Amino acid sequence: MNHRKTGRKLGRSGAHRKALFRNMVTSLLEHEQIRTTDAKAKELRGIAERMITLGKRGTLHARRQALETVRSKKVASKLFDDLAERYRERPGGYTRVIKLGQRPGDAAPMSIIELVDRDDREAQA
Repeated sequence: MNHRKTGRKLGRSGAHRKALFRNMVTSLLEHEQIRTTDAKAKELRGIAERMITLGKRGTLHARRQALETVRSKKVASKLFDDLAERYRERPGGYTRVIKLGQRPGDAAPMSIIELVDRDDREAQA
């Protein structure tokens, strides 16, 4: 029975899944938008929102907790400086998942996951 088990396994071992999501959340925070499958996007949403909440906290302990997940110190500084200020007044819901359709090769459902209120400079570029 699968009672009280959360999260998708995605056909990977626990260590592989953890590494996958660490890389994906780092890329999402760096580029503010990534394209992936629906299942991965839905799982990534919770991790990314938790990182932004840690950024809003802004303490040394929160920074160390975020650096356990985020792979890059440059992205961590962006998280605690830029993104924390951008979402200071927002109580949650920092990401959006937009469905794209199916991938041509294997018909996997694809999505874009992006940060809400992205920089207008990046959107125009």
